[in-house]
Amino acid sequence: MIYVNAFLFCGFTCLVSQLILDNTKLTPGHVTSLFVVIGAFLDIFGIYDKIVLYCGAGAIIPITSFGHLLIHGAMDLAGEMGAIGLAFGVFNLTSAGISVALVAAFFLCLIFKPKH
Repeated sequence: MIYVNAFLFCGFTCLVSQLILDNTKLTPGHVTSLFVVIGAFLDIFGIYDKIVLYCGAGAIIPITSFGHLLIHGAMDLAGEMGAIGLAFGVFNLTSAGISVALVAAFFLCLIFKPKH
C-alpha cells in the first residue's frame, strides 16, 4: 500500500505544479521555490513527517522534501547549539545533495557547451 501512497503523493505534487504552470504566469523556478517553502512550512508544524511515514519515498523524492530537510536540520541543531545552530543546521541534512549537484554540474559543463 505504501507504493500506492508514494505514487499518489508524487502524482498529486506533479498535478498541482502543472496546474500552477498552466494557469499562472509563474516560471518553473517560481514553482520550485514555492514547493520548497511549502515543504518547509509543513515541517514547521510537524505535518511533513506524518506525510513521510504515510507515503515513504513518495514524500522524500519531490522538491518539497528539500524544504522539509532544510527546516528539520536547522531546528535539530538549533536545539543543541542555539542561534548558530540555525545557520549550520540548514546544511546538516542537505549537504550531500548540494554537493552532488555541484559536482555533477561541474562535470556536465566540461562535457557540454552552452548555446549563446
